[in-house]
Amino acid sequence: MTNNRVQKTGTINKNKIEKLIRQLLVELGENPNREGLIGTPKRIAEMYEEIFSGYKMNSELDVSFSEETNAIIARDIQFYSMCEHHMLPFYGRIHIAYVPNGKVFGLSKLVRLVEKYSRRMQIQERLTTEIANEVSKREVSGVIVIAEGEHLCMKMRGVRNNNSIMTIAYRGVFEEKGIRENILNLIYTRQNNIINL
Repeated sequence: MTNNRVQKTGTINKNKIEKLIRQLLVELGENPNREGLIGTPKRIAEMYEEIFSGYKMNSELDVSFSEETNAIIARDIQFYSMCEHHMLPFYGRIHIAYVPNGKVFGLSKLVRLVEKYSRRMQIQERLTTEIANEVSKREVSGVIVIAEGEHLCMKMRGVRNNNSIMTIAYRGVFEEKGIRENILNLIYTRQNNIINL
């Protein structure tokens, strides 16, 4: 798969974004000098710097520790992203399970990994795959990533439907159906917030 993205480095040009947003307001028939809109271009430029910060993030998966365990599951990692087709948000939760091969990642690193790939122009299918690919490149026997997303580009416009989208990517030992099903049961089977083992 070819990555056609331009590699982003450094910070965004907030002054240029402010000018573009100001022009967009004019093109939409708004007055960018009216009271409610005076600071809007600056606020949007600052917001873009935050919500698109994934381009320059490091997931820090190289921070790992020698430990023996059968599997690690990080459930319900919240994410927010921006659909690259309509520039509208999509959001939801991601579950990551991996089988370590003698080393485990620092607990916060999986959240950073999700932020690295969600805080950019994105589609949910690629988001899921990029997370799985990065984990699988490390010392793991397998990884499975499940993303559950709500897409405003489908709710606010177009089909105007409230369905949610689920995408799954798996590598290594999770290619085996039985292992994959066991982990999926651990992720989704809950009784009084206790996992049935």
